Amino acid sequence: MMTSVYRDMFTLCATVLLYFMSVSHSAPLSCEHLLRPLDQLEAGPMEGRWALVAGSFRDPAALEALKRRDSVTVDFCNSSETSNYAYTQINRVGDKCQYFPFNISIEGSTFTFDVRDNINFTGTFLHTSCPDCVVIHLEIEELRKNKSLDLYLISRRREVEPKEMEEYKAQLECLKLPPPVVMDPTKELCPEQTPSEPAAAQTGEKTEEQKA
Repeated sequence: MMTSVYRDMFTLCATVLLYFMSVSHSAPLSCEHLLRPLDQLEAGPMEGRWALVAGSFRDPAALEALKRRDSVTVDFCNSSETSNYAYTQINRVGDKCQYFPFNISIEGSTFTFDVRDNINFTGTFLHTSCPDCVVIHLEIEELRKNKSLDLYLISRRREVEPKEMEEYKAQLECLKLPPPVVMDPTKELCPEQTPSEPAAAQTGEKTEEQKA
């Protein structure tokens, strides 16, 4: 009888121990899975307009700036067979639209912005189970300043399913970023910038304004 009791206790302890061992080993693998870069970005599906659904930043000032945006859109345009894209970020604040055009170069899952000296923008497209979403991991490094880290969730839709948002939040936790600013899907988007409009629509804006 006693032997049976000890055997049951041993079995229970062994089961609990194996559980905690599996959890401790699976956590890093989970983050490794969540933060996987795309193997190769396909040019065609990236073309067109995307709406920012949510964003998080290591820089508190950038996070506060995003809270003041009514909506943010991103336009990708590849007019040639090269890996160079025209990238335009459009911020709506009240009844004003701010246009920030850039040129970016894409290689595999990584892209770089052609911006001013002393600031390096390097991005990576991460895997996501959301079928019409893109997750952008962006590192910003300014001369003589600390490196900042952003994570954007953009989509063809204005809002995503709860499970898709939970996956994005899990990616933030893996990167130790704060809870995201989730955009209001009822707010109006800005119109696309026409070729006749000057690129100087961004005049007077600071670097923080260029980031969503």
